Amino acid sequence: MFSKWLKPYLPRSLFGRASAIMIVPVVLIQVVVGVVLVERLFQNVSGQMSGAVALDINYLISKFENDAPDVVQAAEALEITMGQGGEAGPDRRQFIDIAGITVVQTLRNNVRGIMQVDLVEGGDYAILQVKTPKSDLKFKVLRQRLSATNPHQLLVIMMIAAFLITGLSILFLRNQVQPINRLAKAAEAFGKGWSLPLKPRGASEVRAAAKAFLSMRGRIERQVEQRNLMLSGLSHDLRTPLTRLKLSVSLMEPDPETELMQRDLDEMAEILDEFLAFSSGDSGEVTESVAPKPLAEKLVENYRRAGDAVSLVYAGNTLDDSPVKIRRMAVQRAVGNLLGNAQKWGDQTRLTLYIGTGFIEFIVEDNGPGISQQERENALKPFTRLDAARNQDKGSGVGLGLAIASDVARSHGGAMTLGQSDDLGGLKINFRIPR
Repeated sequence: MFSKWLKPYLPRSLFGRASAIMIVPVVLIQVVVGVVLVERLFQNVSGQMSGAVALDINYLISKFENDAPDVVQAAEALEITMGQGGEAGPDRRQFIDIAGITVVQTLRNNVRGIMQVDLVEGGDYAILQVKTPKSDLKFKVLRQRLSATNPHQLLVIMMIAAFLITGLSILFLRNQVQPINRLAKAAEAFGKGWSLPLKPRGASEVRAAAKAFLSMRGRIERQVEQRNLMLSGLSHDLRTPLTRLKLSVSLMEPDPETELMQRDLDEMAEILDEFLAFSSGDSGEVTESVAPKPLAEKLVENYRRAGDAVSLVYAGNTLDDSPVKIRRMAVQRAVGNLLGNAQKWGDQTRLTLYIGTGFIEFIVEDNGPGISQQERENALKPFTRLDAARNQDKGSGVGLGLAIASDVARSHGGAMTLGQSDDLGGLKINFRIPR
């Protein structure tokens, strides 16, 4: 229960938590030592010293009342002087004079007839005004006889030392955390298809993690490069006989059978393009800064020129059109495929560009049959065909349309989700990319 209450107030970053682990014990030690010092030195010691002086003052008062001739000599021996008292006021002490609290209280409790204790006006002396039956007396007592000299200086020195130690520790800790932050940024960038330079630094464990990441990144990059080379050769080897077949069919006499053959060849070409697009991904494309609104307008305009009705709506912070770093062609193909898929299954298609804080979202909606909630998760998996009620490839392809778009969103650090349009009633696809 206590941990749940405390958890929201704890720092979330490694630097913040490590700083808290270091600073909290230092503060607690300062508080404990300070309390012990106040209790032992400021109160007990000062109380004993002030009590001894109170006994001396009471002795001098009794001597003065009995007209003893050695009062002045006794006062000089005790470093106390006497004089005619004036008008008494409230007790006085400096705000930082912690020991003064105990001094005033002890003198008040032990000196007979005391009217005022002034720890300010006399400088190094404490001035006491005492009322006796004969007259009012003023005593000047060296402050060092009442309490430890400048006891607050020890607390000040402790605080200064604590600040210096904490500052040096934070600087050292920051240098240790920075390599971890650089490693996290490099890993995040690699997940988005970027490659940031990274040099192993910091503690041996952090260096080992950085070296392992660089080794892993190198292996993945080599595998991707080899896969792309293989797919390029595969594309060339398959397209050459496919082109010859298309040419042969085009030279044949037109009849229903040749039309079926031509359609099968077109479907084979489409399957090949879809498979290669899924396998190659968008890792080879260059990241660039693109304004979201012109990109959405271009996507819609491409379909409008083809005679398809696609409406464009802006939502969120519509005044913000600051550029976002993306692989423009990959995002354009992914959202374009979603729009094309919506056109196949409905006669109303809408693209909504939602501009949020830290992200942009392309929302594609149609009035088609949609995808049932039970099949939405499977629809995003590659090589998955849905039933006849809603096949995103409309009976052709290998079930890679939505999987390719989802991979593009994930490669940018975002996500793609499926749902149901509230007003159009068909499929709703949210394609989100962080800024």
